[in-house]
Amino acid sequence: MNWFKKIPHTHRAASGLEWRLWRKLPLIALAGTVLPLACLALVHLLSDATPDAAQARWIQMIDYVIGGVIIFHGSMVVTVGIGCVIVMVMKGPGYVADGYKMPHSDQPRAALDTAEAASACRSPQSVERPE
Repeated sequence: MNWFKKIPHTHRAASGLEWRLWRKLPLIALAGTVLPLACLALVHLLSDATPDAAQARWIQMIDYVIGGVIIFHGSMVVTVGIGCVIVMVMKGPGYVADGYKMPHSDQPRAALDTAEAASACRSPQSVERPE
């Protein structure tokens, strides 16, 4: 079975924002990590060598906030990257799915199919599983 059989006479959609974002994601990830870390380093450099309890608590709070900002930014970069990949795949060429004859028309059936009628609608490659 050919898993990647393309539908004939289909074309790829024009690339758009997803490729521009995809190419900029490493820079965005790096900038979103380095800038908060630079701010954190600046806070630590400008603080006293022996801070009192209130200032130490404030510096520790800034440490936690910067850590949260970096983790949040990383998760957003990963989310945008996943979105870019999904759009790239969806804009690609169309592929043939496995064929399945529909056992009914546009109108609902009045009665359920028998096992023989249902098996006639299945593709010949499908394997019957014993129950």
